[in-house]
Amino acid sequence: MKVIPTAIPGVLIIEPKVFGDERGFFFESFNRRQFTECIGREVYFCQDNHSRSAKNVLRGLHYQIQQPQGKLVRVVQGAVFDVAVDIRKSSPTFGQYVGMELSADNKRMLWIPEGFAHGFMVLTDSAEFLYKTTDYYAPEFERSIAWNDPAIGIQWPSVAESPILSVKDQQAKLLAEAELFA
Repeated sequence: MKVIPTAIPGVLIIEPKVFGDERGFFFESFNRRQFTECIGREVYFCQDNHSRSAKNVLRGLHYQIQQPQGKLVRVVQGAVFDVAVDIRKSSPTFGQYVGMELSADNKRMLWIPEGFAHGFMVLTDSAEFLYKTTDYYAPEFERSIAWNDPAIGIQWPSVAESPILSVKDQQAKLLAEAELFA
């Protein structure tokens, strides 16, 4: 497993060791011991989620203000542009983001610690997205920040000019109006 730091400390790109030949491939998508070594702390995942979305669907930027979730995310079919936004007011990287392509082909994973808003946009005809979370989904604490908030300035792929959004994401707040972490 190879760990690549990003511009925001704590947000990590994880590249699994892939074994492949003409028959196909194999890799460990999660190994608790290696993951603990990679991120420098013990994490317990309690929930796995799997979504499928069509091209141009943009989900996010989501977080839970209570019961915050750390997320280990990856794509098993297709490709997405994945984003983590630091929404910890006391952080030196507050309001900054990390964005990258995750795909079934590159097999990269992204570790997003608690205290971040998360979103992604589907780049291919469809994409299947898997993520492990460190706390359970709690809809009463779920919040959304606008995907196109100019204060964050996410450089979405060009297809984001007219993304397909849920009603919840259409009504998301700007960073300046959102409930945030201390």
